[in-house]
Amino acid sequence: MKLERLLAIVVLLINRGRVQAKDLAEMFEVSIRTIYRDIDTLGQAGIPVVTYQGASGGIGLAEGYRLDRNVLTDKDLASIVTALRSLSTSHANAARELLVEKLSSIVPEAKNDDFQASTRRFIVDYSMWTHPEALQIKLQLIEQGMDQLRPVTFTYCNAEGAQTYRTADPHTLVLKKHAWYLYAFCHERNQFRMFKLVRMKDVTLAEEHFERKVINPQDRPWQQEWTQPVHQAALTLRFHSRVRHIAEEWFGMENVIHDGNGYYISQVAFPEDSWLYGFILGFGADVEVLEPLHIRDEICRIAEQIVQNYKASPQT
Repeated sequence: MKLERLLAIVVLLINRGRVQAKDLAEMFEVSIRTIYRDIDTLGQAGIPVVTYQGASGGIGLAEGYRLDRNVLTDKDLASIVTALRSLSTSHANAARELLVEKLSSIVPEAKNDDFQASTRRFIVDYSMWTHPEALQIKLQLIEQGMDQLRPVTFTYCNAEGAQTYRTADPHTLVLKKHAWYLYAFCHERNQFRMFKLVRMKDVTLAEEHFERKVINPQDRPWQQEWTQPVHQAALTLRFHSRVRHIAEEWFGMENVIHDGNGYYISQVAFPEDSWLYGFILGFGADVEVLEPLHIRDEICRIAEQIVQNYKASPQT
């Protein structure tokens, strides 16, 4: 709808400063001519849209312009409440729960039943099957560090089992694949690093304060670094038909191809570390690494060690 597109354009201009007309046209799947008509409509409605010329030009809003809070629709509020409730399944927070109550109270009583129903159309459950209290304590300490701009100190165990003592400036908490990570500026490495919370222990807050560095979480800088080719190993895996459905869950149906001989082939890329070896071994005898050869050899070495462990007499 045109009204929703107009509102979305205003929000984008507030958040991004300047945007090219062609970028807006691609985003909303309309012509550039339509975007300029929308801009004229916004101007006639009293919204101070400014067009900047030159190489760094684009469409923007007069500095200091903000939307009135009443512009939020019941649908907008329902989306916010749904997102907040979803986050709370993994990380409970009293302030967040209070915010849900505040947002719900804004809705007129006559619309309350419909509003509550709309907030329950989607349930995104990030919670684990267990509820480790230690993880919640870490999350609370890190959030406190972010609020008060205080570094966190901790002992970190990496994927290879090596332990190091770290001091880091907490910037962003990341929930990915049901695991929490801290994206922080590490004092020892003098650069931003990702730390998995379950590998952090003895987390404490330092007394000094830090100055927050400029990052844009929307760009997911941790993802960009993690997916660089230098950190990835390209694998060709062959699966038995009995685990085809599991392979499809991990890699997608389009990337699990029948080889004509009763097996299925997947070509994937993962960071090479101990997690990858454990992941492959988790399929047991139903997977075979075809390439690269050095990972195939490493899986074979680990499997042989497992056999030796079970051939030895159990310790009693």
